[in-house]
Amino acid sequence: MTWIINVLIMDHNLLLQYGAVIRKHKKEEIVIKEGGKARFFFVVYSGEIKMYNTGDDGKEFIQAIFTEGESFGEPPLFLDTDYPASAKALVDSEVLMLEKTKMTSLLKDHFEVHLQLTEILCKRLYFKSMMAREITMHDAAHRILAVIDFLKERDEFTEKIYPVSLTRQQLADLTGLRVETVIRSITHLVKKGELLQKGRKIYR
Repeated sequence: MTWIINVLIMDHNLLLQYGAVIRKHKKEEIVIKEGGKARFFFVVYSGEIKMYNTGDDGKEFIQAIFTEGESFGEPPLFLDTDYPASAKALVDSEVLMLEKTKMTSLLKDHFEVHLQLTEILCKRLYFKSMMAREITMHDAAHRILAVIDFLKERDEFTEKIYPVSLTRQQLADLTGLRVETVIRSITHLVKKGELLQKGRKIYR
């Protein structure tokens, strides 16, 4: 599941046609290192990739979680700069990698992909501004519900009860909260009827 907005979902065959290679990564293996030079366009072929920053205290702040068919790491690639965050495999994963010059050729040849990528990058900017507001202006319970509601909207979920697949730790990392605070807030939200809980699984 991706946090939290739609990302570019691209045809694997199109990438392979332009020279992409598939690289396997074991669980916890680094895919992108913060500060490294951006050279490739990445798409998850299988598994899950987490993009994150690590604070001086060792605490991780998750920027996004990407799954099959979803691209990541585009802004520094097109800005010709270094990666502002690291990325690693949450599970054993495979990642398609396409060199920048070949990706540029693909975008020139397929204008519809270019437009889609532009739209996605704009959505990411919008999302970051929205989340900055949520994190700085609201309490813990509101932040957690905001994250879940963004996910629900992202997934275009139309059923009555939405299953939340993020762990308590991931919710903490995404909202800047301590995991203990997330646990207490979830308990409070369940009592209020804002969330449902079955075992450790929560629903909205």
